[in-house]
Amino acid sequence: MKQFNVPNVYRSGLISAIKNARKSKDKLKKDFSPTILDLGSLQIFLARHFGFCYGVENAIEIAFKTIEENPGKRIFLLSEMIHNPQVNAHLKEKGVIFLQDTYGKQLIPFSEITADDVVVIPAFGTTLEIEAMLNAKGIETQQYNTTCPFVEKVWNRSEQIARKNYSIVVHGKPKHEETRATFSHASTHTPTVVINDMKEAHLLAQYIRREKGQSQFEEEFKGRFSTGFDVDKDLQRIGVVNQTTQLATDTQAIAEYLKNVMTQYYNLDVHGIDKHFADTRDTLCYATSDNQSSVNGLLQADADLAIVVGGYNSSNTSHLVELCAEKLPTYFINGADKLISKELIHHCNWKSKEESFTENYLPNKKPLRILITSGASCPDAIVEDVIRKLSVFYQVEEKLDNFIQAFELV
Repeated sequence: MKQFNVPNVYRSGLISAIKNARKSKDKLKKDFSPTILDLGSLQIFLARHFGFCYGVENAIEIAFKTIEENPGKRIFLLSEMIHNPQVNAHLKEKGVIFLQDTYGKQLIPFSEITADDVVVIPAFGTTLEIEAMLNAKGIETQQYNTTCPFVEKVWNRSEQIARKNYSIVVHGKPKHEETRATFSHASTHTPTVVINDMKEAHLLAQYIRREKGQSQFEEEFKGRFSTGFDVDKDLQRIGVVNQTTQLATDTQAIAEYLKNVMTQYYNLDVHGIDKHFADTRDTLCYATSDNQSSVNGLLQADADLAIVVGGYNSSNTSHLVELCAEKLPTYFINGADKLISKELIHHCNWKSKEESFTENYLPNKKPLRILITSGASCPDAIVEDVIRKLSVFYQVEEKLDNFIQAFELV
């Protein structure tokens, strides 16, 4: 896989040594068991896969290269480059100006940008409407387009099945940048609707079975369907694609459920299902899948708590928190500074996004066993900072350097 040139400040000697050692022993990525850092009184169980993915490293490389190649020019980002506060803050320090927030709220009016400016499209992609507006202003978009290739894969798959007269059901968070972009691309080719979860899949099934009508659909899915969507006609043939950072198991479950609804409603056998339902399993992102599988492997360990590191508005990171929280106490933090002390942590609720303090979060046990992972937009350096902060609490930091040497010799 291509090696990207990203700022060294995001790299970690410890994490790189661990990842390289694991990769050399498991080239086919079939082993999802954690890496164990036994520091005596503290044991860290580190997920097999975590941190920057291909799309994120690609976006960061393009963004910083753009800054270097355009001295003196105003450089704008359509929204956050990725969902990581440290990376976005770094870009702002370099003079990059954000046009929108993560939910599409305008921070700088588009009317203020000109053909002399540089506009970078973030890893999530953007809508065709915004891209057309920028092109109309004479702004080059392709050169500074950091859209993740796996997001573009979803768009391409949507177009392919649209040509076969399927409508698109997008499984995604309706306000997320990537979902808005995927909806824009899909709805250009075919009728499209966005559903957020299995509950809404059940709701959509009522329209597939014609238990509800057009007016109810327009109310219940307001703002989430393409112009002219006709429930009687456009839900007869569908395919499910996803926001790539959703839980892979959720997308698969939703697709399987809607497939079964079609099978039962149209009285189909296994060979006739493609008349009403398109196979889109190949749109799942490898990094999202690997990171989630690694958390499942991580949770096989006998541990006392989990710490998940990443941006609080990161969809893929929130799902890792969700998986961990089902099994044991889990704390969602975006940096080592949130570990205030051995007795106090400042963390985020993955559902409400509200931050709070928790006292005595580290059980008085020896050894204390902690599971650690991070989202696809979290630099490895931040994960190392978290590990080192915990090791300082237990006065075992010097042992970490021994692990670097040990893994480099593997």
